[in-house]
Amino acid sequence: MTHDEWVTLSLVVAFASLLTAHVTIIAGLAARSPRWRAPAAAVVFPLAPYWASRAGMHTRSVAWVASAVAYAISRWLAYR
Repeated sequence: MTHDEWVTLSLVVAFASLLTAHVTIIAGLAARSPRWRAPAAAVVFPLAPYWASRAGMHTRSVAWVASAVAYAISRWLAYR
């Protein structure tokens, strides 16, 4: 595989894992009170890992942050 194909693959995987982590956090927030945090986290993305961490969903929070960092690095590599 060429460099461009690796960067494209990393972009797709990082974005898919970020989206999956975000949706699972929103589902977890919707199951806990106060329930208004779920739609707020759906709109204001950086609130999702913060509220997830405070609600005890540490693994989901770490997955969200790690995939966001991986996506940012992949975007930087694609731009370069």
